[in-house]
Amino acid sequence: EPLSLAPFVQIALDPSSVDQFHYLSQWFHNGDSSTPFETAYGKPLFENAENEPKISHLFNEAMASDALLVISVVTESCKGVFEGMKSMVDVGGGTETVAKVIANALPEINCIVFNLPHVIEGCEGSKNLSYVGGDMFKSIPSADAILLKVLVLMVYICLMTIDKQWILHDWHDENCIKILKKCKEAIPNKKNGGKAIIIDIVILNNQKGDDKSYETQLFYDMTMMTLTSGKERSEQEWAKLFLDADFSDYSIVQNLGLRSVIVVYP
Repeated sequence: EPLSLAPFVQIALDPSSVDQFHYLSQWFHNGDSSTPFETAYGKPLFENAENEPKISHLFNEAMASDALLVISVVTESCKGVFEGMKSMVDVGGGTETVAKVIANALPEINCIVFNLPHVIEGCEGSKNLSYVGGDMFKSIPSADAILLKVLVLMVYICLMTIDKQWILHDWHDENCIKILKKCKEAIPNKKNGGKAIIIDIVILNNQKGDDKSYETQLFYDMTMMTLTSGKERSEQEWAKLFLDADFSDYSIVQNLGLRSVIVVYP
């Protein structure tokens, strides 16, 4: 089943995804800058993943299944976001699932998957899909738009083989601002159609009454804290990031359950 989330359920129930919660008390008393995951396993998430190829593979499968579901909804329900675009860079394209769906659904857009060289090694492009290796903290290929997405429970790989799918929620604000500034350098101005498209969690205002979604978003916020010191953000926190990265405006164009599509303008 192409839209099956079975791999995601498997990784969500794996001890490597939950053990760190049992070490929260010990972590609080440590008083250092490590994460609960590091307290539980003795090493950071990425370093641990190097020695656990089975877990790395399971993470990749989970991210690919979630990516396919999310981007299928986005390309169907949020087509207006992509109107007028001739090119787009998927930053940290990971398993490339998202870019492939966009390239097939919107053949008029030239899609570029941008990731670390070893991640895209061996990937084959098509008429409107290509691959570029590099480091998003140094430079990003130029295009009409930059895509930054979130696909539940993953992190950008600096040295490992796990595919990165979440981008901004994995990082503290300082690094997020660096990433966003590199995105701004890669796109034209707002008048000429430049934009960054972010698929990520925007923590709801609990007064809206959707208690279950709000609770789930807060759970993901805690999960990121325990795994990577990352976090989920409210609209106000997102707005501050965009302002600090010298973007001029943003809009939240659609709520996709736990996630939203945010369009940010230079």
